[in-house]
Amino acid sequence: MPVNLNQDHFELFGLPVRFAVDTTALEMRYHELQREVHPDRFASASQAEQRVSMQLATRVNEAYQALKAPLARAAYLLHLHGIDPEFETNTAMPAEFLDEQLKLREALEEAVAENDVERLGALAAGLRRERGLVLERLASQLDVQRAWKEAAATLRQLMFLEKFGEEIGASEERMEY
Repeated sequence: MPVNLNQDHFELFGLPVRFAVDTTALEMRYHELQREVHPDRFASASQAEQRVSMQLATRVNEAYQALKAPLARAAYLLHLHGIDPEFETNTAMPAEFLDEQLKLREALEEAVAENDVERLGALAAGLRRERGLVLERLASQLDVQRAWKEAAATLRQLMFLEKFGEEIGASEERMEY
Protein backbone atom coordinates (compact mmCIF):
# COMPACT_ATOMS: atom_id res chain seq x y z
CA MET A 1 0.00 0.00 0.00
CA PRO A 2 1.42 3.41 -0.97
CA VAL A 3 -0.04 5.23 2.04
CA ASN A 4 2.49 5.82 4.78
CA LEU A 5 1.38 6.52 8.34
CA ASN A 6 4.34 8.89 8.77
CA GLN A 7 3.51 11.23 5.89
CA ASP A 8 2.15 14.66 6.67
CA HIS A 9 -1.36 15.31 5.35
CA PHE A 10 -0.19 17.30 2.34
CA GLU A 11 2.36 14.70 1.32
CA LEU A 12 -0.26 11.97 1.69
CA PHE A 13 -2.50 13.76 -0.82
CA GLY A 14 0.34 14.91 -3.09
CA LEU A 15 -0.43 18.56 -2.44
CA PRO A 16 1.91 21.48 -1.81
CA VAL A 17 2.17 22.50 1.84
CA ARG A 18 0.07 25.64 1.70
CA PHE A 19 -3.27 27.01 2.81
CA ALA A 20 -4.62 27.45 -0.72
CA VAL A 21 -5.41 23.93 -1.86
CA ASP A 22 -6.94 22.55 -5.01
CA THR A 23 -10.10 21.13 -3.45
CA THR A 24 -10.93 19.16 -6.61
CA ALA A 25 -7.52 17.45 -6.53
CA LEU A 26 -7.92 16.83 -2.79
CA GLU A 27 -11.31 15.20 -3.32
CA MET A 28 -10.11 13.06 -6.23
CA ARG A 29 -7.02 11.88 -4.35
CA TYR A 30 -9.14 11.12 -1.28
CA HIS A 31 -11.34 8.78 -3.32
CA GLU A 32 -8.29 7.15 -4.91
CA LEU A 33 -6.70 6.54 -1.52
CA GLN A 34 -9.95 5.21 -0.06
CA ARG A 35 -10.20 2.70 -2.91
CA GLU A 36 -6.62 1.59 -2.24
CA VAL A 37 -6.85 1.14 1.53
CA HIS A 38 -10.52 0.54 2.29
CA PRO A 39 -10.94 -2.42 4.69
CA ASP A 40 -13.49 -4.06 2.37
CA ARG A 41 -10.65 -4.70 -0.11
CA PHE A 42 -8.88 -6.71 2.60
CA ALA A 43 -11.82 -8.78 3.85
CA SER A 44 -10.09 -12.04 2.89
CA ALA A 45 -6.59 -10.89 3.90
CA SER A 46 -4.81 -11.81 7.10
CA GLN A 47 -5.82 -10.14 10.33
CA ALA A 48 -2.59 -8.16 10.31
CA GLU A 49 -3.30 -6.83 6.80
CA GLN A 50 -6.88 -6.00 7.81
CA ARG A 51 -5.62 -4.10 10.84
CA VAL A 52 -3.12 -2.14 8.73
CA SER A 53 -5.85 -1.40 6.20
CA MET A 54 -8.07 -0.06 8.98
CA GLN A 55 -5.23 2.14 10.29
CA LEU A 56 -4.50 3.48 6.83
CA ALA A 57 -8.16 4.15 6.06
CA THR A 58 -8.46 6.01 9.36
CA ARG A 59 -5.30 7.97 8.57
CA VAL A 60 -6.65 8.95 5.13
CA ASN A 61 -9.97 10.05 6.63
CA GLU A 62 -8.31 12.13 9.36
CA ALA A 63 -5.99 13.82 6.87
CA TYR A 64 -8.85 14.54 4.49
CA GLN A 65 -10.96 16.09 7.27
CA ALA A 66 -8.03 18.28 8.29
CA LEU A 67 -7.35 19.52 4.77
CA LYS A 68 -10.86 20.02 3.41
CA ALA A 69 -12.01 22.58 5.99
CA PRO A 70 -10.17 25.94 5.99
CA LEU A 71 -10.16 26.25 9.79
CA ALA A 72 -8.71 22.76 10.31
CA ARG A 73 -6.27 23.18 7.40
CA ALA A 74 -4.92 26.45 8.81
CA ALA A 75 -4.59 24.92 12.28
CA TYR A 76 -2.72 21.96 10.79
CA LEU A 77 -0.37 24.25 8.85
CA LEU A 78 0.39 26.18 12.02
CA HIS A 79 1.01 22.89 13.81
CA LEU A 80 3.50 21.89 11.09
CA HIS A 81 5.37 25.13 11.82
CA GLY A 82 5.34 24.61 15.57
CA ILE A 83 2.62 27.14 16.33
CA ASP A 84 -0.29 26.41 18.65
CA PRO A 85 -3.32 28.53 17.71
CA GLU A 86 -4.25 28.45 21.42
CA PHE A 87 -7.98 28.12 20.78
CA GLU A 88 -8.71 27.25 24.40
CA THR A 89 -6.26 29.53 26.20
CA ASN A 90 -5.86 32.70 24.12
CA THR A 91 -9.06 34.71 24.01
CA ALA A 92 -7.38 38.02 23.22
CA MET A 93 -9.02 39.68 20.25
CA PRO A 94 -8.89 43.19 18.87
CA ALA A 95 -11.50 45.33 20.61
CA GLU A 96 -12.97 46.35 17.25
CA PHE A 97 -13.52 42.69 16.29
CA LEU A 98 -15.13 41.88 19.65
CA ASP A 99 -17.41 44.91 19.45
CA GLU A 100 -18.54 43.83 16.00
CA GLN A 101 -19.19 40.29 17.27
CA LEU A 102 -21.35 41.64 20.09
CA LYS A 103 -23.37 43.76 17.66
CA LEU A 104 -23.84 40.80 15.32
CA ARG A 105 -25.02 38.54 18.14
CA GLU A 106 -27.48 41.20 19.31
CA ALA A 107 -28.77 41.55 15.74
CA LEU A 108 -29.15 37.77 15.56
CA GLU A 109 -31.10 37.69 18.82
CA GLU A 110 -33.39 40.48 17.57
CA ALA A 111 -33.95 38.76 14.22
CA VAL A 112 -34.84 35.52 15.97
CA ALA A 113 -37.10 37.25 18.51
CA GLU A 114 -38.93 39.03 15.68
CA ASN A 115 -38.90 35.92 13.44
CA ASP A 116 -37.31 38.16 10.78
CA VAL A 117 -36.14 35.78 8.05
CA GLU A 118 -34.93 38.62 5.80
CA ARG A 119 -32.74 40.08 8.53
CA LEU A 120 -31.35 36.63 9.26
CA GLY A 121 -30.53 36.27 5.56
CA ALA A 122 -28.77 39.63 5.60
CA LEU A 123 -26.72 38.55 8.62
CA ALA A 124 -25.75 35.34 6.82
CA ALA A 125 -24.73 37.29 3.70
CA GLY A 126 -22.65 39.71 5.77
CA LEU A 127 -20.99 36.81 7.54
CA ARG A 128 -20.09 35.18 4.20
CA ARG A 129 -18.44 38.43 3.08
CA GLU A 130 -16.53 38.85 6.35
CA ARG A 131 -15.48 35.20 6.32
CA GLY A 132 -14.18 35.62 2.77
CA LEU A 133 -12.06 38.59 3.81
CA VAL A 134 -10.68 36.72 6.82
CA LEU A 135 -9.86 33.70 4.64
CA GLU A 136 -8.01 35.95 2.17
CA ARG A 137 -6.01 37.52 5.01
CA LEU A 138 -5.25 34.09 6.45
CA ALA A 139 -4.12 32.75 3.07
CA SER A 140 -1.77 35.70 2.67
CA GLN A 141 -0.38 35.31 6.19
CA LEU A 142 0.22 31.57 5.73
CA ASP A 143 1.24 31.26 2.07
CA VAL A 144 2.88 34.60 1.27
CA GLN A 145 4.03 36.35 4.43
CA ARG A 146 4.63 33.16 6.43
CA ALA A 147 3.51 35.20 9.44
CA TRP A 148 2.63 32.29 11.71
CA LYS A 149 1.75 34.17 14.90
CA GLU A 150 -0.42 36.66 13.02
CA ALA A 151 -2.09 33.78 11.21
CA ALA A 152 -2.86 32.14 14.57
CA ALA A 153 -4.65 35.32 15.68
CA THR A 154 -6.56 35.48 12.39
CA LEU A 155 -7.46 31.82 12.75
CA ARG A 156 -8.97 32.50 16.16
CA GLN A 157 -11.11 35.20 14.53
CA LEU A 158 -12.18 32.72 11.85
CA MET A 159 -13.20 30.33 14.61
CA PHE A 160 -15.51 33.04 16.03
CA LEU A 161 -17.02 33.60 12.59
CA GLU A 162 -17.54 29.87 12.03
CA LYS A 163 -19.32 29.58 15.37
CA PHE A 164 -21.52 32.56 14.52
CA GLY A 165 -22.33 30.92 11.19
CA GLU A 166 -23.43 27.79 13.04
CA GLU A 167 -25.68 29.93 15.25
CA ILE A 168 -27.24 31.58 12.20
CA GLY A 169 -27.80 28.17 10.61
CA ALA A 170 -29.43 26.80 13.76
CA SER A 171 -31.65 29.89 13.95
CA GLU A 172 -32.67 29.47 10.30
CA GLU A 173 -33.58 25.85 10.95
CA ARG A 174 -35.70 26.80 13.98
CA MET A 175 -37.50 29.46 11.96
CA GLU A 176 -38.38 26.93 9.26
CA TYR A 177 -40.41 24.90 11.75
